[in-house]
Amino acid sequence: MLLPRRREAEKSGGDGGAGVQAHKTAGEGQIAGAPGPVPRRTIVLVGLMGAGKTNIGRRLAARLDLPFCDSDNEIEAAAGESVEEIFRNRGERVFRDGERRVIARLLANPVHVLATGGGAFLDPATRALIARRGVSVWLRADLDVLVQRVSRRSNRPLLKGGDVRAILAELIEQRYPVYAEAALVVDSGEGAPEATVARVLAALAACPIAREPPQEDETS
Repeated sequence: MLLPRRREAEKSGGDGGAGVQAHKTAGEGQIAGAPGPVPRRTIVLVGLMGAGKTNIGRRLAARLDLPFCDSDNEIEAAAGESVEEIFRNRGERVFRDGERRVIARLLANPVHVLATGGGAFLDPATRALIARRGVSVWLRADLDVLVQRVSRRSNRPLLKGGDVRAILAELIEQRYPVYAEAALVVDSGEGAPEATVARVLAALAACPIAREPPQEDETS
């Protein structure tokens, strides 16, 4: 199923901001309302919690007339538990194993917009699979924006029992160099979410990878 399941509407939003950094460039074949091509690969949104992956992803999918999927929702549906419960009852390693399998399954589906959890892109196997079958877009947000957004929710497992700002600052130091390997980098700052969506669409229109068909799995 590519439709969102539980808790999608509760995910934090991605507001506007300034700047698009595209690692590649170009475009072709578009639809009404989108300033560029309809991608031939799944658009995979990556970034820290609070970057707005679900909010921006849902809006982006509507603009491109594509299905939207949230990998955390799919993991919860498969496990019968929330992400928070999986972390608490089974541990992060079990969650990451399930996350890797779910994302691999979703990337085998027809083209859609996929919002991933904050740690998903850190996995080398997942990154390699996304590079072969999707086009990755890092929604980059600064610390102040992330702190403001995550404060709206209290069920972030990695933020439990600590100083939110300090934890996010550490995660930024650890994860941003890896997120920077994404095919596209789009700033997700304060302002209207539609401004961020517009920047993602412009970046996709200038990205030749988005126009290439997915590569076959190495085991095929």
